[in-house]
Formats: sequence, C-alpha cells, structure tokens
Amino acid sequence: MMKSPAYLLAVVALAMSVVAMSPERSVLAASQHTEVCVETGEQEIASLFDRWNSSLQTGDPHKVVANYAAKSVLLPTVSNKPRLTPEDKEDYFHHFLEGKPFGRIDSRTIEIDCNTAVDVGLYTFTFRKTGSQVKARYTFTYKWDGKQWLITSHHSSAMPEKE
Repeated sequence: MMKSPAYLLAVVALAMSVVAMSPERSVLAASQHTEVCVETGEQEIASLFDRWNSSLQTGDPHKVVANYAAKSVLLPTVSNKPRLTPEDKEDYFHHFLEGKPFGRIDSRTIEIDCNTAVDVGLYTFTFRKTGSQVKARYTFTYKWDGKQWLITSHHSSAMPEKE
C-alpha cells in the first residue's frame, strides 16, 4: 500500500518532534542554562533572622533596610501599607524602631532551594520602651544575590486569636 507524500511528511515531522523532545536533547538545553547554587543550610538561613534582628537593635532604619533586596516587599506587622521601595521601608522602620523592638523566634520551618530560601513561623516582639509584647506570624523569603542573602519578601501579621 502506497502512502501519500502528505502522510509521509506528517510522519517525518512527528519523528523529528519526538527527537527534539528526547532526554538527550533536554539535557543539552539544560546544560546551556546552568545556575550555580550556593551551598547553605538551615543554620545559615536561621542566622539571617538574627542579622535582621541585630540591625533592629542599632535603631537605624537604613541598617535594617540594608537586609532587603532592592526589589522586595515588606508587609509589616503594625502598618496597613505595603512597603515596596527602600524609602517606604525606612519610613516604616523609623516608626517601628521608636519602641525599641527585640524579636524572638518561637517556632519556625525553613525550606531551601537553589539560591532561595523561606523561613516561616511564629515570633514575639518585645518593645523595651513600653514592655509590651506582640506575637505574630512571619514569612521571610531570601535570595542569594551572588554576595549575600537578602530578603525578597517579608510578611508579618499579629496573631488573630487571643491566647
């Protein structure tokens, strides 16, 4: 039985697409775009909160904001306004730092991927100026910028239920 030229062309096109999607071809494409993943662990990622908390202790909003990537989002605990620019973040921390806050992690879960990490959990802030405390949920996402880990998003919200 003789097949038409259109049929043969369709079979050849199908065979070529299968070859194009072969594992060997995928490996070749993947090797052309490689990303070197910085080696890290949970202890290093946990220490990023300590670095951020230490910058709070300086009382200098500029030093706190230095922990954040230029393109990052802060959804703060005691403000309804998302803070997207370094100036917005400095404004927030200028007011937040007036209470002399000190953070303590109560529980956390850390997930690490290639040049990114997430630290999520519960923390308590004690405001040394008044002695008051705020218990909150938090999420920090981090990205390795080639030199250091920086915060790409930080969400913090007061616990909704009274204990």
